[in-house]
Amino acid sequence: MSLPIKIGTVAQLIRFIRGEKVILDRDIAQLYNIETRALKQAVKRNIKRFPRDFMFVLNKEEFISWRSQFVTSDSDRKGLRYAPMAFTEQGVAMLSSVLNSERAIEINIAIMRAFVKLRQLMESNKNLAKKIAALESKYDGQFQIVFEAIKQLMQEDNKHKDRIGF
Repeated sequence: MSLPIKIGTVAQLIRFIRGEKVILDRDIAQLYNIETRALKQAVKRNIKRFPRDFMFVLNKEEFISWRSQFVTSDSDRKGLRYAPMAFTEQGVAMLSSVLNSERAIEINIAIMRAFVKLRQLMESNKNLAKKIAALESKYDGQFQIVFEAIKQLMQEDNKHKDRIGF
């Protein structure tokens, strides 16, 4: 029996690349307890199931940037020789039809839940940002009135001062 996968563990593997929420092939392979090359082979055998909005391979710049995050002298043996495949939420769902095992089913469910949770968090942050913006505009208006009142008081004080001397 395999250990249950926590949503938080999966959520940490979700990255933002090209404006998409994705999980890289090596992270998925690790979750499935299979080798990355086995995952890539299964995808390549079923490539028609993975259009660009389901899966893409990192381009040269993305790959260099991603690879620079790993400080290791034997990067070729650490699975860093080839650009990774990046799977969107739909691509992860499609993996369930390519990788058919009990572990794959458990992992896919956990990954899908993590994507949903991330989407909910992002939406709640948008709502919070809207509320803060509304409060700022409301208080900016109120402070504007206060500043105008202070300016008027200052002008009235200058008008009523009696001159001393000649």
